[in-house]
Amino acid sequence: MAERIKVSLAYAPGPEPLLRALDVDAGTTIGQAIELSGILQDAPEINLVTMPVGIYGKKKTLDTVLQPRDRIEIYRPLIADPKDARRRRAKKG
Repeated sequence: MAERIKVSLAYAPGPEPLLRALDVDAGTTIGQAIELSGILQDAPEINLVTMPVGIYGKKKTLDTVLQPRDRIEIYRPLIADPKDARRRRAKKG
């Protein structure tokens, strides 16, 4: 029997994040865990080809092997460039 590890998955498309707690086999990759979570059915706008993923704020590839207690994060595209937004606020203020 394969060892099982606990990981979590987070995606924040709006004010309410989608969170999942998963038990997966040791050796499972980020991509496999995302598939197993069912989040792709709940959030069809997720495109793993164009949207980066990471673990605890550090970008990773889909073939990264998970460790116990990792939190997988699916990052959505930025609406505005933070530097441009800061410049606009500075001009107004």
